[in-house]
Amino acid sequence: MTTESFTVTGMTCGHCVASVDAELRTVPGVTDVRIDLVPGGSSNVIVTSDEPLAPADVAAAIDEAGYQLGDDRSDDGGRTTLPLA
Repeated sequence: MTTESFTVTGMTCGHCVASVDAELRTVPGVTDVRIDLVPGGSSNVIVTSDEPLAPADVAAAIDEAGYQLGDDRSDDGGRTTLPLA
């Protein structure tokens, strides 16, 4: 099991959250999605999956929902791997 955190820009409401959640759940292996909405800012999206996800798959799902991965000024595309509790 892997948990990763991504930043997503442009979400402003519950409908935005629902759209991103639904698209991420179509990515093979995703078992849970949690989103901390920051209206108009960079929202934190935590994705749990059976195995590490391909960044391109995550970016494509978020793009399909109409949003973009945030730019956190690192080379990981707004992605952080979190330790499992």
